[in-house]
Amino acid sequence: MRLKTKYHGEIEAASDSIIQFPSGIPGFLDEKQFVLLPFGAESPFFILQSVNTKELAFVMTIPFLFFKDYAIDLDDATIEQLEIESEQDVAVYVILTVEDPFENTTANLLAPIIINQKNKRAKQVILTGTTYKTKHPLMEQKEV
Repeated sequence: MRLKTKYHGEIEAASDSIIQFPSGIPGFLDEKQFVLLPFGAESPFFILQSVNTKELAFVMTIPFLFFKDYAIDLDDATIEQLEIESEQDVAVYVILTVEDPFENTTANLLAPIIINQKNKRAKQVILTGTTYKTKHPLMEQKEV
């Protein structure tokens, strides 16, 4: 399937690479199909691109690359909704708010994107009972 994307131009995407968000994403409830694209060959960043809306694309990363102590517990409802059978099925990403300069970019650790890699079902989960926020600095603050 041919897709027009925000960052990658027009691409070919295999139908089995489409990630289904049965409930949409908060703020975008009608957007239920996305593809996950690498930002670059060696980049730790990814683009979650809407299949239907070219302009809708989220810059994401794997939180554990930047936040070594990041940990989440998925509730039973999410595990059931995504049909997760084992921890190995799960991929965790966080949406970034990209700033200029890039050093000011933040990560939303409060609401990670959870993807069941086996069946391509996904959900943005809003964590409860945590100190995580929606804007954690991605880069360590440099001392002057």
